[in-house]
Amino acid sequence: MDARDADLKKELDATLHARRELGDEYESALVDSFLEKVDQRIDGAVERRVRRQLAEQQMTVARGARSPQPTDSWGERFGFGIISLVLAVPLSAIGGGVAHLPGLIVAWAGIVGVNAFQAARATPGLFGGRRRPADDDAWED
Repeated sequence: MDARDADLKKELDATLHARRELGDEYESALVDSFLEKVDQRIDGAVERRVRRQLAEQQMTVARGARSPQPTDSWGERFGFGIISLVLAVPLSAIGGGVAHLPGLIVAWAGIVGVNAFQAARATPGLFGGRRRPADDDAWED
């Protein structure tokens, strides 16, 4: 138990003691007073957390790095792959039916290109390139 919890426990004990002395007619006022102190404690904690996160984001921007983005989940990547395969069937039929082999090649080049772009976006450095660390000033090989 940290000091803030101990202070809150003391406040609760004092509120309960005051209720015993003053009686039931002051109960709602005492409860409201205690809840106001709890609300202030929660508001302070939330404010500190928001300030800390804002400061972390500002430091990230100041270093020149991208803002943290949520990474793609496995399910999103799997779904993208399934959808691209499902769409590959009609695209292959249209490309092959209209322009024969060259049309089929163009359709599959597009499918592979879209999937390669998605893979590169989701996994930086996948195709042999290394990402430059955001806090390094010099890039050395």
